[in-house]
Amino acid sequence: MEIGIFSFGDCTEEVGTGNKISPQERLRRLLEEIKLADEVGLDVFGIGEHHRQDFIIPSPAIVLAAAASITKKIRLSSAVVVLSSDDPVRVFQQFTLIDLISNGRAEIMVGRGSFIESFPLFGYNLDDYEELFEEKLNLLLQIREQEVVSWKGKFRAPLNNQRIVPRPVQEKLPIWIAAGGSPQSAARAGKLGLPLAIAIIGGIPERFSNFVDLFRREALSAHNQVPPLSINSHGFIADTDKEAYNIAFPAIKKTMDQLGRERGWPPMSKEQFDFSVSLQGANFVGSPERIIEKILYQHQIFKHQRFLLQLTISTIPHKDVLKAIELMGTKVAPAVRKELGHH
Repeated sequence: MEIGIFSFGDCTEEVGTGNKISPQERLRRLLEEIKLADEVGLDVFGIGEHHRQDFIIPSPAIVLAAAASITKKIRLSSAVVVLSSDDPVRVFQQFTLIDLISNGRAEIMVGRGSFIESFPLFGYNLDDYEELFEEKLNLLLQIREQEVVSWKGKFRAPLNNQRIVPRPVQEKLPIWIAAGGSPQSAARAGKLGLPLAIAIIGGIPERFSNFVDLFRREALSAHNQVPPLSINSHGFIADTDKEAYNIAFPAIKKTMDQLGRERGWPPMSKEQFDFSVSLQGANFVGSPERIIEKILYQHQIFKHQRFLLQLTISTIPHKDVLKAIELMGTKVAPAVRKELGHH
């Protein structure tokens, strides 16, 4: 199993200290996190796109290009690119450059976007939410297959025998579909034969097994084989369960309560958080031993090939984040790989 980390580049007041971190300091820290993740042997680092005050990364490709020049082995992925409000030609070209700089380590994870700020920002209508994603994904896949593209759609100018260059080091840039539990997204990934990343950030993860089954059924029916599956979750790791809990609870509560105010759900209670960090819950918070146990428990349910953990939910002191990455790479990943094999 591949083990990795993803980040949205949270840029808020630091939990515990109250310090306001500047954008340049947050980016400096983020690049240090990616470099350390590479050094301790993690497989993947993902960077998410947002256009909000509390996150620092409107363009994952730029951060990943910077990361490509200071890392050696780790795969560099978006997590996600909001493809609906971007241009597939641009996305392909940007990630091709990351692939060239990194000598073949780039990936594109695309999604429709759980936040909607990018739609008015770039002049798109939210009523076209589904249609935009479908059309742009189809174009992105065509560009990946063919250097010279002829294409016509509804939302961008047509392409008439356009040569799209440069081309990546990898024969095919990996393109993952990210989903938050939508059956349509799981079915789409399966039909297209694309790997699927499911974000499980609440509730009982076992309930997502239906989406996984749907994804695999559609893939087998259309392609006679099943692409990889990634489970992406929130969490934090420290030397002890108590230390991890004390760091993670105020940080995760702060972010989830902010989202709750925007989306109309109540503040996170201590009881809810306590369930979420139990074996059956969604959050991965605790000592390396607890995280290992939980990854293996979920693997029995999903049989997934990749696990990505979002460590920085809210701004957490840098030394704690670096320690968590070190534990992820030196304790968690080796134990999981030993148990399951490294694919």
